[in-house]
Parts: sequence; C-alpha cells; structure tokens
Amino acid sequence: MSLWQRPLKRLQAMPKAGYAYAFNRTYRFRLNSLKGFVSLFLVGTLLSVALAACSGGTANNSSSQNPSATPVAATKDNVELTLVSFAVTKAAHEAIIPKFVEQWKKDHNQTVVFKQSYGGSGSQTRAVIDGLEADVVHLALAGDTSKIEKAGLIQPGWEKEVPNNGIVSKSVAALVTRPGNPKNIKIWEDLSKDGIKLITADPKTSGVARWNFLALWNSVIKTGGDDAKATEFVSKVYKNVPLLTKDAREATDAFFKQGQGDALINYENEIILAEQKGEKLTAIIPDVNISIDNPIAVVDKNVDKHGTREVAEGFVKYLYTPEAQQEFARLGFRPVDDSLTLTKEVADKFPKVKTLGTVADFGGWDGINKKFFADGAIFDQIQAKKK
Repeated sequence: MSLWQRPLKRLQAMPKAGYAYAFNRTYRFRLNSLKGFVSLFLVGTLLSVALAACSGGTANNSSSQNPSATPVAATKDNVELTLVSFAVTKAAHEAIIPKFVEQWKKDHNQTVVFKQSYGGSGSQTRAVIDGLEADVVHLALAGDTSKIEKAGLIQPGWEKEVPNNGIVSKSVAALVTRPGNPKNIKIWEDLSKDGIKLITADPKTSGVARWNFLALWNSVIKTGGDDAKATEFVSKVYKNVPLLTKDAREATDAFFKQGQGDALINYENEIILAEQKGEKLTAIIPDVNISIDNPIAVVDKNVDKHGTREVAEGFVKYLYTPEAQQEFARLGFRPVDDSLTLTKEVADKFPKVKTLGTVADFGGWDGINKKFFADGAIFDQIQAKKK
C-alpha cells in the first residue's frame, strides 16, 4: 500500500576515476590584493556555514516559529507542520513551502503553517530522537533517517513508500583547489601523489566526511579495482591529510581561512550556491563520482500524535513534483525528476558524471558503517598505519 493510501489503515493498526569536468566558470582569487584576501575569507565563511549542514557536529538549529514548542493540534481550517532538515536545504524549502501552502489551500481549503528547523544532519537527528516533534525530516544521510526509525519514531519501510527510495535531493562530490589549481589536481588519483595536502574531516565524527571517504573508495572500485587496491589508494590519500577536523565546518575553515592544504572535498551544490552569492573559486567535478543522496520521511509517531499525517504526506509528495524539483535544481541540487534532468537548463548547469556510484553499491548505510567506520573497521586500520 502506498504512502498516500495508508493514513486510515495505519491509525487503525496503532500502536505500532576518469578525467574531470572543470566548471566553465572556474575563477581565480587574487590573493596578492586586500580585495582578494577579503573575498577568500568570505568564501570560507560561506562554505563553512553551508557545510556544517551535513556534518554530525553541533550546529545550532534555527527556527522561524520555535519548533521546540508543542505543536498545535490540527483543525478543519488550519494545520501546523514541523519540518526538520539539514541547513543547506533552507533556501530551497523557503522557495517551495509557499507554493505548497497555496496549492494545499486551493485543494483542501485548509491553511498550513510551517515550523522549520535547520542544522547539522547529525544534530537534527539527535534532536528528533530526543523529543523535537518533527512531522517531516529531510536529512543528509539515509543512515540518519534510519536512526530515527530505530528509535521507534518512523515505521520500517519508509523509503519504499515514496519515489526514488525516499531520496528527494541529490548532489555529487567536488574538488576545490587553490586559485588556478597550481598542483594540477584533476582526478581523485592526484590526491594520493607526494606533495599534495588534502583537508577533510574525520568520518568517525562527520557525516560529510563519510561521503568524502566513499567518493575516494568508489573511484577505485568503479574503475576496476578491488578492495585491496581501494584500501591501498585511500591509505595513500589519508597519509596526505595533515589533520582530520571534527566536522566539515572546521575543514573548510582550515582550508580557506587558515590557508592549509592544496585541496578540499566539497559538495557540488555548495559550489553552485557560492557562485550564486557572487564568490569565485576553482572547483572540479570528477567524472567518477558518488551520488550524495538526501532522504525525506514522515515521522509516523509524531504525525499520528498531531493529526497531521494527511498534510505531511501531501508535502512529501509535493517535493517530488516538477515545481519543487525545479527549486532544488535552481539552488544547486541535482533533480531526482528524470524529466528535468533531460532539459537543456539542467544539463548546462550540472556536468554529466560518466560513472556514478551509490550507497546501494556498497550494501547500504548499515553495511557501509560496519565495513568502514565501526571501531576497528577499515578507516581505523588505515589511520593505525599512519602512526
């Protein structure tokens, strides 16, 4: 039974690595001038705030309407919906929500008021588990959504109830280099060369860093290598990491503000967002890449408590419409709507990735965490060899 058909049923059942594509608009900072220095600092600040969105750090939540307060019960004329998301989606949701509110009013003659909370995906996940009564969660990692499921707030099978296995926004990994790319970093393999310093966060503490690790590992597996070759390559890369920061924000600060390293792994949507803000930076999209997939889910226990299931499911469904997906694309996320990916506007904005890996290729997040990031797993083994 689909998500859109289940409300009454559920209530009755309770409880319950080739060459890279370089951006056409690759720019250079002018570091020999005060203006260039200020521009560099601002880029670092912008990307620091944005990247904190996907990390497991302790980014502060922001709310337009105090989402920690007890939600108001739904009535025939009005309903209040609490959306909890990772921070880089804020601009997209603020563009999408008014359109949904207007459509819902037209179709149901009911006014929807949104409470919104944005922060690091890991911290948002913990907040929901600890009592933030989200009706809908849009997080950076399906593994975070699974934590809420395991806490008993989301029913198993949530990813099968909506299109695209619950993924509503996507991105890929980008390599950010120093202005003009003086070290000629073009593909993942270049990060393993002598004399290259890569800045990245610790995947033991940062969700962003787990995507970074997977991008590196995937670059070997997708070009014919096995686990042994992937381990060898990733080990060489992490030998070139002078420090592992706690989260993506610290990594970005170290690269831009402190001038450490020759390269930084970032997200394509952050590059696009920075460009839209008028910033200039040198970035490359490797054409062997990893699909960075962000899931959406209804928090079953909370919507049944609040009486908001119908509108929550309606909002989730709306996020997959061309109208909503166009807003995600406009702000740097790759659309999950296949009809949009074929348009010239989207094709021109997002360089084609020749070989794209997915989380499913590596057994899903449970398998990934066990294989790579659990205590004593591959990442710990790589780090132990450095000592």
